[in-house]
Amino acid sequence: MGSARMLEKPHAVCLPYPAQGHITPMLKLAKLLHSKGFHVTFVNTEFNHKRLLKSRGPDSLTGLSSFRFETIPDGLPESDPDATQFIPSLCESTRKNCLGPFRQLLGKLNNTVSSGVPPVSCVVSDGVMSFSLDAAEELGIPQVLFWTTSVCGFMAYVHYRNLIEKGYTPLKGIDIFT
Repeated sequence: MGSARMLEKPHAVCLPYPAQGHITPMLKLAKLLHSKGFHVTFVNTEFNHKRLLKSRGPDSLTGLSSFRFETIPDGLPESDPDATQFIPSLCESTRKNCLGPFRQLLGKLNNTVSSGVPPVSCVVSDGVMSFSLDAAEELGIPQVLFWTTSVCGFMAYVHYRNLIEKGYTPLKGIDIFT
């Protein structure tokens, strides 16, 4: 017989990089995990969570007790809520500022077990959010990185060295910035 912990519903914490091309595939994976019986906590940055609520309505994220949304700060100052954040600043800020808040969130989630939320059994984070590996390891939680790249982007990564070796890139004689 298994322990009570093994009989509990698994709990995946999903952490996308805070940009649309990363959030959408992670949300699809989170929904798939939920449909397979997982309790899911989907973690947005505060900035993106506010945008989501603004676009979908204040009650759009309620309804399923086993699929929850949580937030962590991205470390950037307040900015225009209708504009995309500056990606280079966001990359630097998430790398420098998100480990602590994410670690605290995992601890909080594991302390809500008495309220019917199962303990976190795994962290699924975007490959760009690798700080999450440190937080999960510190707490003894299994983790996996999910690369959200498109097929087109993946194929470009796969063939990049070949394109350089054949001289196709970088482009010569063309100034793409003018």
